[in-house]
Amino acid sequence: MTKGLRLDLSRAQWLTSTRSAANGDNRVEVAFVDEAIAVRDSENPAGPALIFTAAEWDAFVGGAKDGEFDL
Repeated sequence: MTKGLRLDLSRAQWLTSTRSAANGDNRVEVAFVDEAIAVRDSENPAGPALIFTAAEWDAFVGGAKDGEFDL
């Protein structure tokens, strides 16, 4: 996660993960803003968001596709 990167997320268009359960506890939303990616808990939209660079996001997505985070 990028330290010190601050973004104005007031106009962000948040996308809900297709893997998020409609009634589950594990729902996240993602917004692509100013060459960065923001991730937040959809049940707490006023709460904090994690901010990632494009390279960090690509590494995360690649790891997820490769099964690096499978339990």
